[in-house]
Amino acid sequence: MPTPPGLRYDHLARNAARQPWQPVVGTIAVGIAFFVVGLVVLVAGVTLAAFTGLPRPIGDNGQFTGDPVYSMVLLLLSIAAVLPLVFGAAALIQRRRPGTLSSVAGRLRWSWLAQCMVVAVVALALGQGAQYLALSAAGLNTSDMLGWAGWAGFLPALIVIVLLVPFQAATEEYLFRGWFIQAFGTYVRNPVWSILLGSLLFASLHGYTWAGLLDVFSFGVVMGWLAVRTGGLEAPIAMHVSNNMLAFGLSAAAGDLNKALQQGEVPWQSLAGTVVQLGAFTFGVLYLSKKRSISTVSK
Repeated sequence: MPTPPGLRYDHLARNAARQPWQPVVGTIAVGIAFFVVGLVVLVAGVTLAAFTGLPRPIGDNGQFTGDPVYSMVLLLLSIAAVLPLVFGAAALIQRRRPGTLSSVAGRLRWSWLAQCMVVAVVALALGQGAQYLALSAAGLNTSDMLGWAGWAGFLPALIVIVLLVPFQAATEEYLFRGWFIQAFGTYVRNPVWSILLGSLLFASLHGYTWAGLLDVFSFGVVMGWLAVRTGGLEAPIAMHVSNNMLAFGLSAAAGDLNKALQQGEVPWQSLAGTVVQLGAFTFGVLYLSKKRSISTVSK
């Protein structure tokens, strides 16, 4: 069905075919797909490891404990493989163009995404600097931010990161800032509640301590607000991809990739980096979106 003109990003599912049951059924279907696809990928990965002699990727505690690069492949694929099903839910259940999940233009605006990526890299650099200073001032370990374990372990991980992280990070944005916000947007005018609930759900799927969960929740809130404010997922995808590539890259370089996969404790001092990173990114994106007159409603 065609998208009515003048709709904000969170209201793009409000087409002529809209029915009250569609967001509920679609969300249930997407949720089931998220867990089923992930389970299938992980089971296939464990089976393949058994036949090839690789270490078992998942331990009895449910954590990734085998070969870190192979475990990372399974983790990223288990999320990235859900993306086509999210598009399918929009098309088959809500009868709208899957591109409306991307932006008010009905597609991913690639030039805008590229500019947001530049802003994301600058914001990440500032955030990492602030985090390093905060951790150093508290006398905490910063070796995982600057460590180097050699090319033998880093290069295979780097290849996987470059090939799969963009799809994994984008999929999470299409799920939590795309589908979820627009599903709620069919019922409510104000996007605040869908942004907050989506961010809570996003944070609940992570295994960090309270500081890490606060970081993830804050990330979700800011990315959800920017999606609505800029009319699409370009800014959230740029930040998410850059953030995950750096996080996995630093862990791989330091030889602590398994630690990154298992998540866990996060010192509260690291939140200084979060504040600087999200603040700088938000300022840069809003400035560029105004300068470029980025459309925030459908035409």
